[in-house]
Amino acid sequence: MIWSRRRAFAPIVAISAAVATAAGGCAQSNTGGQLPQTSSISPTAAPAADKKARATKIALILPLGGIGEPAQIARGMKQAAEMALFEANNPAVQLIAKDDGGTPQGAMAAADAAIAEGAEIILGPLYGKSAVAIAPIASKAGIPVVTFSNDLTAAGHGVYLMSFLASEEVHRVVGYAARQDKRRFAALMPDTAYGKAIEPAFRAAVAKAGGQIVAAETFSSDTSSLLISAKKVVQVIAAAEKSGMPVDALFVPASPDQISQLGPLLNSAGLNNDKLKLLGTSAWDGPIVSRDEALIGGWYAASDPGGWTVFADKYRKNFGTIPPRLATLSYDAMSMALTLATNAAPGRFAAEKLTRAEGFAGVDGPVRLTTGGFSQRDLAVLEVQKYSSAVIEAPALVTAAQPQAMAVSQVARPPL
Repeated sequence: MIWSRRRAFAPIVAISAAVATAAGGCAQSNTGGQLPQTSSISPTAAPAADKKARATKIALILPLGGIGEPAQIARGMKQAAEMALFEANNPAVQLIAKDDGGTPQGAMAAADAAIAEGAEIILGPLYGKSAVAIAPIASKAGIPVVTFSNDLTAAGHGVYLMSFLASEEVHRVVGYAARQDKRRFAALMPDTAYGKAIEPAFRAAVAKAGGQIVAAETFSSDTSSLLISAKKVVQVIAAAEKSGMPVDALFVPASPDQISQLGPLLNSAGLNNDKLKLLGTSAWDGPIVSRDEALIGGWYAASDPGGWTVFADKYRKNFGTIPPRLATLSYDAMSMALTLATNAAPGRFAAEKLTRAEGFAGVDGPVRLTTGGFSQRDLAVLEVQKYSSAVIEAPALVTAAQPQAMAVSQVARPPL
């Protein structure tokens, strides 16, 4: 399952929530195991000899083959990278796209081929296991990997995560809630790789904010498990209300589809949105959330939606379709690579260049890569309103503790 940047696919992170709560955490998709296919593109045609002498080659590795959702997303990400290249209008840069078949083995073959063709940096793969698989290959060649996975175990040793980290989103929304005098928390979290990554971040965020966790339940993917766990949390919340020590906030980092199942239960339980604030992550970042009355007034952390709106319109004008939510990751990664391509070789993509303090501008706001391979992003706090969500606190850099190496699967929100 793949999540759109933070969204969940299938329930993905209807995530983007959102499309899939994927991206590590996401399962690998096997689109057939074909050998990598290749295409290359540069913004303008140039004489062969001159092109060979001047081209800076940037590899893009994605599961481009097949007809499934991962391939559709990958092709949208490829088009976004091409859009960034043409906008830069730098004939000295060439993009080499490789199909990895959605498998670690395919990614390794794609990386070998890209390096043999002179790639100086690899953007991708989409999945954490594939990024781990190509890390030794890229390291031996002395080139960095900027993966779109949010699997924390893939980061480091020359591999950088371009995705959004769930831990930062949790700290952002819990910290905001605490500043609004929300001190007693309950949680209802999925029993998935994403949920397992979210839980320690949630406990750390509540402790940092000086709060208390009154109840915490997990649920599996089936509807009955979700409802059973939800009823247990609702009972605790009701008992706390009667005791005069009410729960202030309920953290539900679920996909939009799961959220829609919870809505009727929360309504029937008579939970008061004015007293009990619902909290979420960017897995909520989709139109379905604002259609559920039970979630109106809820808060979640995500990037400022303004950049996405402009990007999506530009993409639609170029390609005639709405981009997959993860397309901003490949667009921003390509833009970053193009910025660094203006440096002199060798070393134009060296670690100190990729981890520069000022970071890089992006559709979803500034992105900074750390020496440990993680990304840092400015996150806004949004409120669910009828028919839409609105920013209630402007984007700010989250200073969550360094992520622990544990898998999370994808949208950037749940892990890929």
